[in-house]
Amino acid sequence: MASEKLPWIVILLLAIVSPRIEGIGVNWGRAASHPLPPSKVVEFLKSNGITKVKLFDTNPEVLESLSGSNIDVTVGVPNSMLRSLNSSFKVAQSWVHDNLARYFSDGVRIEYIAIGDEPFNHVYGDQFFPFVVGAAENIQTALTKAKLAGRVKLVVPCSFDAFQSESGLPSKGHFRADVNRTMSELLKFLTKHQSPFFVNISPFLSYHSNKNISLDFALFKETARPHKDSRRTYKNSFDLSYDTLVSALSSAGSDKMDIVIGQIGWPTDGAASATSSNAQVFMKKFLEHVRSRSGTPLRPKEPPIETYILSLLDEDNRSIATGNFERYWGVFTFDGQAKYQLDLGQGSRKLVNAQNVQYLSSKWCVVNNNQNLSNATTRALEACSSADCSALSPGASCFNLSWPGNISYALNSYYQQHDQRADSCDFGGLGLITTVDPSVGTCRFIVQLRTSSSASFFISHWRITAATILLWLVGGGF
Repeated sequence: MASEKLPWIVILLLAIVSPRIEGIGVNWGRAASHPLPPSKVVEFLKSNGITKVKLFDTNPEVLESLSGSNIDVTVGVPNSMLRSLNSSFKVAQSWVHDNLARYFSDGVRIEYIAIGDEPFNHVYGDQFFPFVVGAAENIQTALTKAKLAGRVKLVVPCSFDAFQSESGLPSKGHFRADVNRTMSELLKFLTKHQSPFFVNISPFLSYHSNKNISLDFALFKETARPHKDSRRTYKNSFDLSYDTLVSALSSAGSDKMDIVIGQIGWPTDGAASATSSNAQVFMKKFLEHVRSRSGTPLRPKEPPIETYILSLLDEDNRSIATGNFERYWGVFTFDGQAKYQLDLGQGSRKLVNAQNVQYLSSKWCVVNNNQNLSNATTRALEACSSADCSALSPGASCFNLSWPGNISYALNSYYQQHDQRADSCDFGGLGLITTVDPSVGTCRFIVQLRTSSSASFFISHWRITAATILLWLVGGGF
């Protein structure tokens, strides 16, 4: 009798001690000029065993594509709505009705509502965070009236600069003084509703902004020099940042609060250390660390309850205020092709690419060498003012293109952005349409995706700043 029961006991024990792989999800951002169709994205999410996605809005087409997918979804409330949601319950009630209610009945598994996107980020000052708690309370009340409060939790994604330690020691972590009062109110709200604390952690940005963080330390490499905090030893940047937050939560009286990593990743272009090889090393080591359930020095054997990788796809409309690498966080390229191999839930199988992707024609716009090239640099700068030339920045994949190859890259970027219209490869006679792929080495001259709607409108944050352009020029750009 005992021998018959043994397998079930073993299964139960394995379930208790096994890593919670289902706690790994991805951020699905859509800041792209030519996004993949949502239905196609959902197909390859499922093919890769990805069971959780975090969105930044409530796009109807995206939510409809997730209906019946058995994928847990986090939807987002944009920062721009926080003030009105804070001041008006009716606005909150309308938002719940218009953006949530019908999707529950349509079989969309909405797990969390993210109130804002890093509203505590220091670059915003006090533009958004004072309205976070009021907005959350109004939406919570609206959920209760709609009989949805028991099916979804409210969370607030916090940037890693919302907490700090002047000494660099995790044990001295605390929330920024300017957000401390609002953060205290938020923690009370989260505790009351048993919601976790969402935090975005970026070892990549820590490495770039902190001279005391080495690349090896950021990449979980065993060769990294460990950091000491009293008797605790830190072997990687993630644990250092995570425990700084743990200390901040403890100082605020929330030492037992569950933590979810809302964003973590490593970009593959746009900076010298942003490469596919570094990204693969980081993501592989990080996921091994989380799945091992080893935890951190301040929370041993207590890893984050969920983790969302930044990001599923590259996004060529993403703001580059922080750096040109911001457009290359994707594990997959903009067209859904895996950049490197990683276990996102599919086990030992290779990542599955997006299938049957529809591209524009195999045509590129390049410099016509038979023309007078004296104004080529001016034309390239014009192209880059409303197209994505981030791969030409110092350390990026196309930075070493010689002149006029880099001019051609700029012209083609503009041409593809404008749906390969013939007049978008004119440039006063400088441009020439070719069917010969001009890609060189790791520098890919893209062909954009065919989309149902025109994407050739101007996006304000596509603009490359004068300072960035000057940097390219000085660094050997145009």
